[in-house]
Amino acid sequence: MKTTVEIPDPLADEARAVAQREKTTLRELIETGLRLVLRERRRKTRFQLRDASFRGRGLQPEFQDEDWQRVRNAGYEGRGS
Repeated sequence: MKTTVEIPDPLADEARAVAQREKTTLRELIETGLRLVLRERRRKTRFQLRDASFRGRGLQPEFQDEDWQRVRNAGYEGRGS
């Protein structure tokens, strides 16, 4: 397929120089670069946080309608703080 791509002049100049030095074509250099980028993006998977929940039934009845401060304080009761 033929297509037109706009590339900044400094990047195009550098790419032409690399292609000439490596005795290849600008087209081949672009194809190789595009393949590398696409392969890398296929490999990347979205981060997914593992399920670290407990098998409980939620908050204990005495904490159902309490604010976080009360729940937190209960967790430290008897621990010297």
